[in-house]
Amino acid sequence: MMRFVASVLVVAALAGSVSAPVAAQRNDAPAVLTAGDLARTDRRLNKLEGEMRAVQRKVFPGGAAGAIEPEITAPVAPAMGPGGTPASNPLTDLAQRVGEMERQLRTLTGQVEANEFKVRQLETAMTRLQGDLEFRLGRLEGGQVDGTGAPPADPGFGLQAAAPPPASIAGTRPGQMLPPVGTARVPTAPPPAAPTPTGPAATGPTPTGPAAIEEAVPRGATAVAAWQAAYGKALNKDWPGTEAHMAAFLANWPQSTRIPQAQYWLGRSYAERALHAQAADAYLKVYNKHPRSERAPDALLGLAGALVGIKNPQQGCRVLGELDSVYAKTLTPAQQAEAKTLRTRARCAA
Repeated sequence: MMRFVASVLVVAALAGSVSAPVAAQRNDAPAVLTAGDLARTDRRLNKLEGEMRAVQRKVFPGGAAGAIEPEITAPVAPAMGPGGTPASNPLTDLAQRVGEMERQLRTLTGQVEANEFKVRQLETAMTRLQGDLEFRLGRLEGGQVDGTGAPPADPGFGLQAAAPPPASIAGTRPGQMLPPVGTARVPTAPPPAAPTPTGPAATGPTPTGPAAIEEAVPRGATAVAAWQAAYGKALNKDWPGTEAHMAAFLANWPQSTRIPQAQYWLGRSYAERALHAQAADAYLKVYNKHPRSERAPDALLGLAGALVGIKNPQQGCRVLGELDSVYAKTLTPAQQAEAKTLRTRARCAA
C-alpha cells in the first residue's frame, strides 16, 4: 500500500511540472510553444498517463468498471479541418489532458486513503479474532492462554471486566463484605426437607473428607489435570461428582488462580440439588474473597437465587441491589435477564 501511495505522489509531482508551462501559456500570451516543445510535452504526458494506468491496476486489481474510475484513455487524434490543419489548438488539448490527469489523481488519492483505513480496520479485527481463537483453544485444551495463569471462562458466560471493590449496601459500610449466611445480618430459614433421591443427582452433600478428596484427586495429579477432571464433571452435570472434585481442588490447590471458578462451581453443584443453604455459603465466599474475579457477578446471582430458595427474598433483593451497584456496567445480557427473573421471584421493589 505504501508503494502505491508513493507512486501516486510521484505522478502528482510530474503532473504539476507539466501543468506549469501550460498555465504559463494561459497567463503569458506572447510566449509561443515550438513544435519541439509540444512533442516533448506530449511524450511526458503519455508517460504520465501510462504510469497512472499502472498505479490504477495495482491499487484496483480486477476492479469492476462500475466500482472504480475508468483508466485514462489514450488521446484521440484531433479532427482535421480544411486544408489538413488540426481543428483544435494543441495547447488546449494538452491543458485538457492535464486537467483529466489531475481529476484522476484526486480520485485515486481518495481511493488509496479509503483503502488504508479499511486495511487498518481489518488488521484490528484480525488481531481480535486471533486473540479470541487462542482463548477458545486454550479453554478447550484446559491450559493457559496468555501465560498469566488466568482461568479459562466456562461455556455460557462471557468475559467480565475487572470489577471495582464491593460497594456499600443497606446496613454495611463502604468496602465491608456481605455477612455470612446464617448470621443476624442475613437470616436464613431452616432448609426444607430434602426430597427423595431420584437419580444420579441425588440430594444431600457429598462426603468431602480426606477419603473423598483422595478418591477425587489421585496422588501425583497436577493442578491442571485436577481442574480438567473437576470441570468435566460440571460439563456433564454430574453434580455430586462436581462437588467432590471441586472441594478436592479447593483443598489441594488453594493458591490456584482457578479458586474462584472452583468455589463458584461448588455452589452451583449445591444449587442444582436444591441445597440452598450450602449453595449460598459457597457463593458468598466467591464474592467476599474474590470480588474482582470473573465469577463474582455470577456468584451474586447464585446467592440471590439461593436466598430466595430458603424463603429469604428480602435478603435476595439486597444481594441483587449489590449486584447492580458494583457490576452494572459489566453484566452480560444473560446475567441481566437472570437478575430480572430473580427480582420477579423475590418480588423486589422497583
